[in-house]
Amino acid sequence: MAFPIGAAVTLEQLALDPHALLARLRAHEPASWVPALDGWLITQHGLALSVMHDAETFTVEDPRFSTAQVVGASMLSLDGERHSQHRAPFAVAFRPLAVRERFAETVTLEADRLIDALFCARGAEIRRSFAGPLAADIVSRALGLGESEVTGLLAWYDAIVAGVTAITAGRAVTDEARRAFAALSQRLLEVIDGADRSSLLATAAAGGELTPAQAVSNAAVLLFGGIETTEGMIVNAVLVLLEHPEALARVRADPALLDAAIDESLRLEPAAAVVDRYATARVRLVEADIGAGDLVRVSITAANRDPAVFADPDRFDLDRVNARRHIAFAHGPHVCLGIHLARLEAREALARLLARFPRLRLDPERRAAVEGLVFRKPPALHVRWD
Repeated sequence: MAFPIGAAVTLEQLALDPHALLARLRAHEPASWVPALDGWLITQHGLALSVMHDAETFTVEDPRFSTAQVVGASMLSLDGERHSQHRAPFAVAFRPLAVRERFAETVTLEADRLIDALFCARGAEIRRSFAGPLAADIVSRALGLGESEVTGLLAWYDAIVAGVTAITAGRAVTDEARRAFAALSQRLLEVIDGADRSSLLATAAAGGELTPAQAVSNAAVLLFGGIETTEGMIVNAVLVLLEHPEALARVRADPALLDAAIDESLRLEPAAAVVDRYATARVRLVEADIGAGDLVRVSITAANRDPAVFADPDRFDLDRVNARRHIAFAHGPHVCLGIHLARLEAREALARLLARFPRLRLDPERRAAVEGLVFRKPPALHVRWD
């Protein structure tokens, strides 16, 4: 019982409203053994950075890595030269200038198209009528999939995410996840073999550094980031703004504050709550004697509310000068490849929603709350407008 707080942690606590519990762990057991996770949980900002930057001591290359069990080896589950080999064919397309040139106009047009479909109603559930379809449309276009495939893509994606979450919770990969990835793989291989050579997927495969199967596994990872992170960013930011009317009024009056609102939302509720690493050797962190092979789970959620870094960390503050010190996109060699595209989509999504719906508000009859063990967002976000 060297870690009594960690010993009492349940998966339900971590999935629902974990912030008070994570604060206790951060203050008293910043590297704590959590039997419910069968691993160590890191909750301090500085420790989180040290783990994510030290790929030699804390690796992703382990057969237990959840995403790799579903989609195979990829840039997300490899380190060193193999990680670089898998990441490099996609990297150029996700640089800031390339993202703006390729996606800026498309994101705005698609956001407006989705809003047009909602406009005559007085309310909607915007996670799956706006945020999810926007994110899925943009990443599917990038990979060479057609606009009509978004609905099917979201269904495959939901099943794959559920499979990864099941592994994280200590269960086996679901049959639904295996079937979904098989169907997705077949479709992506068709894109690689197709006539359109301008898609990111075809370009990555054409370079020769990756086999078609490897390109597909990395494309599946891009779908995770392109849909999950972006969808979560958008709905979490909408929720927190609508919960803070004074901040919402400031953003409406000064759209330049949108970036600050997005970063504060990412800090308070990152769409990806944790990242997993595995110790390659015995190592000591604070009071924790971590053994070789042990799971070391970094809580991005906890690190982003570390009072040693962020004053009054539970408060939504548009004027927070160091908000971008959050680690919602991870850090180190596995920092999110699509960070600039995700920011572009979130910024445009919020800008268009606020511009088109001046009286946007939460539906008082349908409460929304962020939840999730691995990926955190409201299961549904119902809003109204006049």
